[in-house]
This record gives sequence, C-alpha cells and structure tokens, in this order.
Amino acid sequence: MHQSHEAFEEPKEKDIKIWRYMDFTKYISLLESRSLFFVRADKLKDPFEGSYPRINIELRRQWFTERGFPVRAEELSVAYERVRKFFFINAWYMNDIENAAMWKLYLKTNEGVAIQSTLEHLKRSFDSNVEDTVFIGIVKYIDYDKTPLKEGNLFNPFLYKRRSFEHEHELRAITECLRKIGPDWTNVVYENGKYVPVNLETLVDQVYVSPDAPKWFGDLVKAVTQKYKLQKSVLASDLANRPLY
Repeated sequence: MHQSHEAFEEPKEKDIKIWRYMDFTKYISLLESRSLFFVRADKLKDPFEGSYPRINIELRRQWFTERGFPVRAEELSVAYERVRKFFFINAWYMNDIENAAMWKLYLKTNEGVAIQSTLEHLKRSFDSNVEDTVFIGIVKYIDYDKTPLKEGNLFNPFLYKRRSFEHEHELRAITECLRKIGPDWTNVVYENGKYVPVNLETLVDQVYVSPDAPKWFGDLVKAVTQKYKLQKSVLASDLANRPLY
C-alpha cells in the first residue's frame, strides 16, 4: 500500500493529471497482470540513477565523522552503488494535458497508449496491496556538479536527477526489497524489476490512443480494454484533431 515518507514531496497541485506512456505490449501486460512494473533502479537508461553529486563524494568522510559514524568513503560508495539493485521505480509524467514529445520519447512505433490518472488515484490504487509498500513523490532536478544531497536516507538519490531531464516533469513511485537481501548484499531477488499489483479501476481515469495510430489500432485498444473488463473510456489523442481554418 502507499505510505508517506519524509523524503518524498508531493506536487503542490493535488489534482494534477499524471500520464504513463507505453507501447501496446506493455498495455496488454498491465491489463493481464493488473500490476504496474517497477524497474530495478540500476536497469534504467540513466546511469546516474541512485548516484550522488560530486560534492557529496568530496564531503562524505567529514559529514559522517562529525555525526559519530566513522566510515571509509570508498566502502560507502560501493554500498550505495550496490543498493540500486534493491530499489524499484515506476515513473509518471505530470501535466494537465498530454505531451507530444512524450509520445515520441516512449514509443518506437505509432501503436501505443497513454494511461491518464491523478496523484490521489495512483496512491489509492495500492490500497488493497498489503505485500508492497510504495512511496510516491516528485523528482527534483539539480546540478550534479554543485548541489549536494542530504545523506543518511537511502531514498534521496532516487528522487533527484540531472537538470538535463527537467522536461520529464516526473512523479516517481518507489518500492524496495532491502529486507530480502543476504548479509553480503549478493541476494538479488529480482532480475530486472518487479510487478506491483494495483486496482486498475481506481488507477486509470482514461486511456488515450497515440496520435499517429491508424483507426484499426484504436478499435483494437477499445476491444482489448473491454475484454479485460476495464470500464474506462478509450479516447483518440487530442493531438490527432484536425486543424480549423
């Protein structure tokens, strides 16, 4: 279920719409599994996921020593890199309207969909899941050469990204499985990520078909959505509207 955490900051607009863009196979997987897939942090495309800014590395030894936790900086760096294998991330795009760039970024073809939800619906969709604890918050974008992160909380490095990614306006859901690792940190439980069950009726507000998709594909998305008994509207993308002159 969803749980609040001091490291996670929610959007100021509580009713802001959130979007998850996906190809058709991932949409089928969502309907079939009735779960969101959380990617293992070290498997994401950005190699900086879970890393710390340069200034943290320079000040780390002093920071821990002053607080009574003498530690070798090199050992801590190794531990922080390993911990990425046990944190899992599910990303959403925050915006009141769909985004043309996101369609192109997340789809390799014109056959895809976007799930539209809200922050509150995302949180409530985990209510019946007692096996997984999910934390949700916005991603903040910083200069990794100048801005330090607060250490001592393992969630922090997963809630910041480089400023080059500001266009993503990301809302991030995170879960972890640190309790399942072995004493030597070698017990990798999930190879690429894990499926976290959700209530799809609560999660999904509407389904949008990609703007360049042919009509037959839109009809297929509607048929598949009905087959899996998801009682939600399947709409053509607003970006597919014809201009007026």
